[in-house]
Amino acid sequence: MEGKVKAGEQDDLHIDRRRRLHELVVALIQQQEELELLDGEAPRFDAGASSAQSHDPARWLDRNRRILQRYQALVRSAVTIDALLDAE
Repeated sequence: MEGKVKAGEQDDLHIDRRRRLHELVVALIQQQEELELLDGEAPRFDAGASSAQSHDPARWLDRNRRILQRYQALVRSAVTIDALLDAE
C-alpha cells in the first residue's frame, strides 16, 4: 500500500495545489499593467438614443468576453507554470 495515496492525503495535495495556483494567478495579475474588471451592469434597453452607443448590448458582451478570455489566459498560464514546476 506504499504507492497508494490515502483520501486525506489526496485532499491535502489538492488543497496545496489549489493554493499554489492561486498564488501564481495573483502574481501574474500583479504583473499586469492594467487589468479590467467585468462590467456587471447589463445595458438597458430603455436608454435614450443619444447614449445608444454606450449601452450597446453587443459591445457590452464583446468587452466582457475579451476580459474573461484574458482572465482565462492568466489561469491557464498559472496551471502551465505549476505543471512545469511539478515536472522538474
